[in-house]
This record gives sequence, C-alpha cells and structure tokens, in this order.
Amino acid sequence: MSASSHRTAPQHTHPDDVPLLTALAALADPVRLTLVRELAGSTDWARTCSSFDVPVGKAALSHHFAVLRAAGLVESRDEGPRRVNRLRRTEFDHRFPGLLALALRLEDPLPRR
Repeated sequence: MSASSHRTAPQHTHPDDVPLLTALAALADPVRLTLVRELAGSTDWARTCSSFDVPVGKAALSHHFAVLRAAGLVESRDEGPRRVNRLRRTEFDHRFPGLLALALRLEDPLPRR
C-alpha cells in the first residue's frame, strides 16, 4: 500500500457556498495570505504543500490549507505521493469580485529577514 492511500482526500467548499466572513477570515491570517500569494504566482497544480517557505510546522501548514479549501480559495488533489494545489481565482473572483485582487496588493504579511 502506498503512503498516499492512507490519506483522506481533501475536502473542498465551492466559493459560491462561502460566507463573506469566512473568506475574510481566511485571508486575514499572514501565513494563509502568503500561501495565496505564492499560489497566485504559480502554475496551477505545480505547488506541493511542502514547497512553501512559511514559518510553521507540517500540522499547522495542513490546517492552513484546510482553512483555505473551506473558504473556497484553494483546491488540492493528490498525485501519487504528492498533494498539489491551485488557487481558485476565477471561481473566487466570481463570488467575491475584487477581494482577492485587493488581498494580493497588501503589504508582505511575512516580512523576510
């Protein structure tokens, strides 16, 4: 049995089903905003969860991705042993026009040392 067969498939919420406060809360966290920004600058399905340079452990990173999926911002899928992600920009923009563009223009939430 492969390692990926032990994982639970990620749960997703379509942006049409996301309340505004859920979307705002997801984007308010500096780590999640960094993840969204990095996904915005990446090709769909090119980034694994472990490819992000954020100051949190594996369990916290998993939690942040779950919050982003629940807010309709991110879609994840398993490809063999890897979990890859994409930003649901088109769907999210349809539900909340301009919100993602505004969030992406904010100052760097995690200043680099």
